[in-house]
Amino acid sequence: MTELQAELAEQRLIAAAQAGDRCAFGTLITHHKNALYCFVRRYVGDPDDAYDLLQSVFISAWMALRRYDARRPFPVWLRVIALNKCRDYGRRRAVHRRFLALFSADAAGTNVPVGSVAAEDALQQSQRLRRLDQAVAALPTLYKEPLLLMLVSGLTQEQVARELKTTAKAIEMRIRRAKKQLRAAMGEDAELH
Repeated sequence: MTELQAELAEQRLIAAAQAGDRCAFGTLITHHKNALYCFVRRYVGDPDDAYDLLQSVFISAWMALRRYDARRPFPVWLRVIALNKCRDYGRRRAVHRRFLALFSADAAGTNVPVGSVAAEDALQQSQRLRRLDQAVAALPTLYKEPLLLMLVSGLTQEQVARELKTTAKAIEMRIRRAKKQLRAAMGEDAELH
């Protein structure tokens, strides 16, 4: 299927979903859920919270589908909904941080066998990914949003600038600063891609 054919098929699904076809909407969700989950998980830093937020994104998308403008790319529209849900999540977390801190626990198991080099490497990679997720989640919103929209969602600087209502040059600067803060948080000099 060519890119044009895929886009036309998606537009037909959107039209059907706008007319109330839940199966068409389910097909759209199936097509976009993995990319959206990666975006949300990177934003919030917790896989379970990301899953819950993703459900909220899809509910909001269903409720707002009649207002969707077909001239706008559907994946970008979904990511804006996801971004708004992530922002709401961040505000709620800030308000409830003390309460949540009382009940937080490290979900990582401590009984991981380390008898082989492969197991130790996997554990180190898992720990590094967890630290990276936490470092991304801890970034200021000003830097986190463009970073995720570009690196996780694959939008261009110009697309991110339009969505965040700023200039491409400002997005370039924010991405550079986000990467610098992530390298510092991770204790690395390596470039993030």
